[in-house]
Amino acid sequence: MLQCTAFTELPEMGARVALMGLADGPGQASEAPDLDDFLLCELGEHDEAVEHAAQLWSASAPAGRDLWMFWADGGGRRTFRFTELLPCPAVIHRLSVKEGDACLLYDRHPAAHSWDVRDPLADLMAERIREDVRRDRDRADEEEP
Repeated sequence: MLQCTAFTELPEMGARVALMGLADGPGQASEAPDLDDFLLCELGEHDEAVEHAAQLWSASAPAGRDLWMFWADGGGRRTFRFTELLPCPAVIHRLSVKEGDACLLYDRHPAAHSWDVRDPLADLMAERIREDVRRDRDRADEEEP
C-alpha cells in the first residue's frame, strides 16, 4: 500500500505546548526536539473520513506513549489535535521467531501496518543513492592500476 501523500505545515506553538505537557516529555523548552516545518501523513492511503497523522515525539520504552499530531480538512479549515497514544503492539516476524519489526504507528491505527506502507519518494531516493554508490565504486575500480 502506498503512503498517504497529505502534508501540512506544523502549528509550532501548539506542538511545543503539547510537548511540554507530556509527563515524560522533554521537560524544559531548551530540551525540546527540533521540529520540522512540514509533516507528511505516515498512514497508508486512506479515505477522507480518516484524519491524517504524524508522530512528533517517541517516548522512552518505560513511558510507552508517543505524541501524535492529527489533522483534517473540512469546511474550508484545517483542524489540528495532539494526542498521546500507545504504540501499535503488532510485530512482523520474517525469518526469525525471536526478532521482528514493530509497527511504527499508534495502537488501533486504520488500515495497514507501517511495514506494509511504501513511501514512493523514499524508494526513489534510495534507488538514486544506490546508483550513485555503484557509479562511484565502478569509477574507483577503473582508476585502480
